Parts: sequence; structure tokens; C-alpha cells
Amino acid sequence: MSTVPAHARIVAAATGGRSLAPDLARGAMLLLIALAHAHMYLYGHERGFRGYSLDGGPVDRLVAGLQVLLVDARALPMFAALYGYGLVRLAQRWMAAGADWPEARRTLRRRSWWLLAFGFAHALLLFFGDILATYGLMGLLLAGLVRARDRTLLLVAGLSTLIFCTLAGLTALTIIENGSTPYPTDAESVLAGVGARLAAWSVLAPMLILDVIAPFLLGMWAARRRLLEEPGRHRAMLVRVAVAGVAVAVLGGAPLALIDARVWTDWSTATAVPAYALHSLTGIAGGLGYAALAGLIAHRRAAAPGRVITALAACGQRSLTCYLLQSVAFVALFVPYLGALGGRLSDAGASAVAAGVWLGTVLLADGMRRRGWRGPAEVLLRRLSYRSVHTVGGGTTHADRAGHG
Repeated sequence: MSTVPAHARIVAAATGGRSLAPDLARGAMLLLIALAHAHMYLYGHERGFRGYSLDGGPVDRLVAGLQVLLVDARALPMFAALYGYGLVRLAQRWMAAGADWPEARRTLRRRSWWLLAFGFAHALLLFFGDILATYGLMGLLLAGLVRARDRTLLLVAGLSTLIFCTLAGLTALTIIENGSTPYPTDAESVLAGVGARLAAWSVLAPMLILDVIAPFLLGMWAARRRLLEEPGRHRAMLVRVAVAGVAVAVLGGAPLALIDARVWTDWSTATAVPAYALHSLTGIAGGLGYAALAGLIAHRRAAAPGRVITALAACGQRSLTCYLLQSVAFVALFVPYLGALGGRLSDAGASAVAAGVWLGTVLLADGMRRRGWRGPAEVLLRRLSYRSVHTVGGGTTHADRAGHG
């Protein structure tokens, strides 16, 4: 057994810059997350399959259709794939610096427990649709697969996808029979919404695991090959994944997009259930396609990223902070006891607000980058998760280099 203390071994091998592609992907992904979440804060409307209002005007219907096609069930798989990618890279860096696998696994699980705690606080105070707890649960349950064979990763991903598609079909049946479940975002006071948010979150967080296991594991597979960190070496594969993934997502999402945009109005249960399941399934391909597209852009712009790419990457480096700030802004703007825009805006207006909030976090993150400030949520998560890990000789910890992961 090694006599070197854990806190001296689990350190970065050297200082150095971050890879552009994962950060760029996370920064851009947060726009999709904002668009997917904003309409959930609207209230007083009857909702369709993906939660968009059924009483909106032509512009709202267009926005709903485009977001069902390009955003809903596409952002979450992208997020999951990047999380799986980051988890593997964290473990690889620790082990390259001298930690053994049991130590690395314990550290991953300790970080996952804190992500679960962050998710609980997020749901308690702000938003029932938190995803941090789901990722924490996945880290606790699946950290051992970091060292599994590729065949095992792909087998588990395939089996989970079959279960996921079955549940998606059952979800569509439930919506058809009972209508969409109201979102707990219309509480008249801070305390009034706590119970409803936690009740919804306690069911949603574990259920979402099945939604994201497959892209999470495929992200782990990609990390072993450093697809996003060495996009030049894997350009041909990234092109195939980007083109095929986005094309499959668009084609597979089109039927449900037409339904939720109320272009296709004579649908039946026999057509809507497969449309919903197909939309969910092809969202996995879309999420992977978006991540691959970010890798290609990063490869093309690596030598001279420019202001926009640099700002997006800065947002990605502080993705946890920016993700939480989105919820803070949405609560301040939308809920009845504060800005109350949730009772006045339509889907198009909510999406415009979402884009503005995301742009604000990008500008804030870029300002922090220029001042050399890390994201406060990332700093807190790192200190809690790696409390026994210190910098050595001026080097940075793995957490410093990994960001939100």
C-alpha cells in the first residue's frame, strides 16, 4: 500500500490550460437549459405534451415547435454526456497523479453526495426541475463504471434506452388521459412553494436517471478517447456524430413538434404515443450531436477563439454557478410574489427572457474570467468535495482544472 498521503497524491500532474471544447459545449448548452426551463414558470395556461401553452398565438406556436424540435429532451442528454465525460477525466487525472482507484472512486462518490446536497438546496429554494441531484445519484450508483469495459458501457446504455423508451410511451399515455401535470412555480409566497417543489423534485430527480443514463455512459466512452480534448485527431468521427445526431433529432422530433405547435391537430393516441417516444429517443442523438459540434467549432477556433468563443467558454468553466443563477433570475422575474411575469408572458416572451438571462450569465462569466475569479459555486463544491486535497508546489487540484465537469 502506498505510504504517500491521499491529500498529497490527488493533485493535478501540472498546471495548464483547460480544453476549449468541453467548456464551449457547457457554455452553449446553458442557453438550451434556459430555454427549456423558462416556460415552466408560466402559469394559468393549459399545457401540451412538452408543457407549452395551448392558448398561445402564432409566434408562441412557432417558438414551441422550434423548442420541441431543437431544445426539449436535447439539452438534458447533452448535459449528461458532458457530465459523464468530465467524471472520467477527473478520475483519470487523479490516478495519473498517483491516486489508486479506490481513492478516486471514494472521491467521486463524495463529490456526488455534495452534488445531491446542492440539488436539494436548489429544489428547496428555487426550482423543482433541478438536475444536480440526478447527476449526484448517477455518480453514486455508476461511479464504478468508470473502469468498466467499453462493451459493458454500451450494453448498459442500450438496455437503459429500451427502458427509457417504454417509460416515455407510458408518460405520453398519462398526459393524454389526465392532462399535463401543473408545474409548482405559481406559489403566492416563498413558503407556499417549498412543499410543492420538494414533492415534485423527490419524484423527478430519481426518474430522470433513466432519461440520462445512456448519454452519460456514452460521454464516459468518449472521454476514454479524449474526443473533445483532441478534436483534431477525431475530426471525422465528430463530423459524423454532429451531422447524424442533429439530423436524427430533427427528424425524430418533428412529429411531436407539429403536435405541440398545433399544426398537426387530428392526432390520435396511436400516433401521439409513438411521436412522444420517438422525440425522447432521438433527443439522445441530438445531445451527442450538439456536443460533437462544439468539439468541431473548438478545433476550428482553437488558435484564435475570439471574444464570443472565449466568453462562452468562460461561462462553461463556471457552468454550475451560471446554472444556479438562471434559477435565481427566473424566480425573481416570473413567480407571483416577485416579478410576476409568469402570469403575463406567453411562451415566446418566456423564451426571450431566457435568452436574455443566459446572455447576462455569459457576460458575467466573461467579466469574472478577465478578473481571474472562479465561479463561487464551483469553489464551494470543490472545497466541500476535496477538503483534504491541497495544491502542491503551486500546482492546481484536479477540481480546479475540472470545473463543474
